[in-house]
Formats: sequence, C-alpha cells, structure tokens
Amino acid sequence: MTLTVWLSLFNVCLLGAMSPGPSLAIVAKHSLAGGRVNGLATAWAHAFGIGIYAFITLIGLAVVLQQSPLLFKTISLAGAAYLAYLGFNALRSKGGVAAKLESGEETTVLQSAREGFLISILSPK
Repeated sequence: MTLTVWLSLFNVCLLGAMSPGPSLAIVAKHSLAGGRVNGLATAWAHAFGIGIYAFITLIGLAVVLQQSPLLFKTISLAGAAYLAYLGFNALRSKGGVAAKLESGEETTVLQSAREGFLISILSPK
C-alpha cells in the first residue's frame, strides 16, 4: 500500500472513531459511572474488538461474510438484539448513572470492558 492509501485509511478510521454512536455512549456511560479506569477499560476493549475485525479482514474472512449473507445477517441480528437489550436496561433503570453514583453501586472494570468489547464485536462494519 502506498502512503496515500494509508493516510486515507487513517483519516477514515479517525473520522469513524470521532462520530457519535453506541460505542461513544458506552464509553461515556462507564467513564461517568466508574471513573477513568472504567472508561479506559471500555475504550480498550472496544479497540480490541475493532482489531479483531481488522484481523479478520486481513485474513480474508470479509469475503466469507460477503459470500454468506446468512452469517452476516446472524451477526447483525445479534448486534441489534444486544443494542435492544442495552436500550431496554437503560429505560428500565431508575435514574441511570446519577442514581448509581448516589447509591454507591459500582460498575466493575470487567463489566465495563465486556460492554465495550460486545458493542464493537456485535456491530459488523
């Protein structure tokens, strides 16, 4: 790849990372609820999930996903179900992050990392 192609890819990735979406919402939620460590755990787990997709693309499994609409559809539906689950839990919660902070209920780093990873891996690009 030429330097121009790498710079173009870098810019696309940078703009994608800066755009708001469920990933940013999850990182913000865990940063507010658990502090910097939880926010960083969420962000790094999300980055790891994106890295898995990058690796899959490099080894050619993107072609398999393209040739197998059923597999792609299954991953997409799992992602939609996970987003619905997160939305349902957000609506069902009593007060959200502020109530958690007041009650002293803590979000563990493992929970933060798990949600960061799942939001990236269940959302095929």
